[in-house]
Amino acid sequence: MLTLEGIDAFYGDLQALHGVSLDVQEGEIVALVGANAAGKTTTLRVISGTLPARTGRVTFTGQDLTRVAAHDRVGHGIVQVPEGRRLFPFMTVRENLLLGAHPAAARAEQAKSLGYVLDLFPILGERTSQLAGSLSGGEQQMCAIGRALMTKPRLLMLDEPTLGIAPVLVQKIFETVAAINRAGVTILLVEQNVRRALALAHRACVLENGRLVLSGAARDLAADDRLKKAYLGL
Repeated sequence: MLTLEGIDAFYGDLQALHGVSLDVQEGEIVALVGANAAGKTTTLRVISGTLPARTGRVTFTGQDLTRVAAHDRVGHGIVQVPEGRRLFPFMTVRENLLLGAHPAAARAEQAKSLGYVLDLFPILGERTSQLAGSLSGGEQQMCAIGRALMTKPRLLMLDEPTLGIAPVLVQKIFETVAAINRAGVTILLVEQNVRRALALAHRACVLENGRLVLSGAARDLAADDRLKKAYLGL
């Protein structure tokens, strides 16, 4: 479904990714694992188009999207939920959600999608007229995921979805990600809780200093001594 081939990415003169190649198959949950500044968020940004690759190629469902603008990639079905959620705080929950239904195909199914999101996150149904900035951290994350789902994504990329969320809601987020995947959406997940991410994912890719150093079945990587030592503190 998604293929990255030899991706180099830079922030100014600083190289953040070095020849990264990976693939995500339709229907999978793939976890991107690595220490801080390993290149995880940068990889998501290259895929979404908010950071152009200096070299290499991004292919999605057989189409080369390397030079396609970020807003046009949304129309192809690639959507990112950024770290920090980035809602519009002075707009209501409903308004934030409806902003996600901007692509033409999504607008045609706006009402159906909104019903799906509110069924997935019932608490948002009780908060539709509330300003998004007044929600709790967990509720804001639900709203950010819901906004992304309003676009009718084929590939949903989640960047640290449990960061800054009360522990009681972390389980709900993971359960929701699994439910979204079961509904047919492919997931690319960056998550600080490596154990939970590997338990949820089908496959995982490990980044280190902007390079892909390990990849394989998530269950196998969870048992890999190198991963345990470097990222699980064992």
